[in-house]
Amino acid sequence: MDPRIPRVRRKLAAAPFHPRRSHSFGEEHHQFRLGLRLAEGRIAAFESENAVTLPASYRQFLLHVGGSGVGPLYGLKPLKGCTLFIMQPNSTPDSPRGFDEASSTGEGDLFLHIVEMSCTDVCLPALTGPLAGRVVIGNSDGYWGPNVSSAPDFLAWYERWLDHMSQGRDDRALELTSPQLRSHPHRSRPAPKI
Repeated sequence: MDPRIPRVRRKLAAAPFHPRRSHSFGEEHHQFRLGLRLAEGRIAAFESENAVTLPASYRQFLLHVGGSGVGPLYGLKPLKGCTLFIMQPNSTPDSPRGFDEASSTGEGDLFLHIVEMSCTDVCLPALTGPLAGRVVIGNSDGYWGPNVSSAPDFLAWYERWLDHMSQGRDDRALELTSPQLRSHPHRSRPAPKI
């Protein structure tokens, strides 16, 4: 088991009770509850059915923390409901790239849609290619992004989200992306007070 798992579990258990924590959009959907952990066999079956290998840290999360639930915005999707995507080709150098559902042709690097965000916004760990293991946030229609998280893997990205939430930052203030890349256009707007 990854040595970060116990620390993530502690932070996750304490997060709903932290006096300064943020109340993010979509939180009422997951209500700070985790889905059941997944057995190795269920994860292996998903990988076999889709001919993919999940990133090690995401796999560790599914095995030892939970299979869905608590996460940014609407939370983590159950693995059986996750969809494979590929990044659209770059049509012009300065235009943002979107994502399309992966077809059986196997063209392009694969990403797995794991977080319910809203509309066509997607949060995907890369499964193959140079970004494998890293979390990418973008818009499937290419309205903005994609942004590659500066966190080296899913567990680091998820733990950073827990830390930011406990400090009272909202989803737009998470800054889970590399500062060198173009950010979401609404990131700098303050969240409305509730």
